[in-house]
Amino acid sequence: MNAAPATKQGRATRERIVRAAADLIAERGAAATTLDDVRAATAASKSQLYHYFGDKQGLVEAVVEHQCAGVLGFQAHALASVSSWEDLERWRELMVAGVAERGARGGCPIGTLAAALADTDEALRITLGDAFRAWSDAIRGALVRLREEGLIAADADLDQLTTITLSAIEGGLLLAKTARDPGLLRTALDGAIAQLRAPRAAPA
Repeated sequence: MNAAPATKQGRATRERIVRAAADLIAERGAAATTLDDVRAATAASKSQLYHYFGDKQGLVEAVVEHQCAGVLGFQAHALASVSSWEDLERWRELMVAGVAERGARGGCPIGTLAAALADTDEALRITLGDAFRAWSDAIRGALVRLREEGLIAADADLDQLTTITLSAIEGGLLLAKTARDPGLLRTALDGAIAQLRAPRAAPA
């Protein structure tokens, strides 16, 4: 990928193009989004696109980085404040409210890109896999604090519970998107929270 533009104006132009391309790719998919589509949406010249991104692959890579950074930044901040069941429920409601504000459209930016690209682009599969691992780390950090507060059983498998929670997010977002019903995400997250609250077997 090309280096970041040296000027403030150049950085702003590049960011504007990436945001527009991200919206188009979310709506149409990466394969169906062309550079001409991006030019039409941004009034950018062909030379600008090639200057900032090199080619369509470079633009898609920039979109992946942009979407991952946005999701992970939001999740890391929201999950960092979780140390009680009430905090976790506020995080759940924050997630559901975000989906409702978007009219239950779009789903998870990382999940949508992974579904479209993981089987066809090995480098981007790795990038997206790293993003999911970073998200898992943020979730696990919240679960560690809950366990330290005595809210999760000491013998709970936090790796397993992290996977259950992330799976509930991804599955709930997909169902909410398909049905245009944010309540389905709440139901999925409630199921994950019930698993977190479940007592574990005492050691023998």
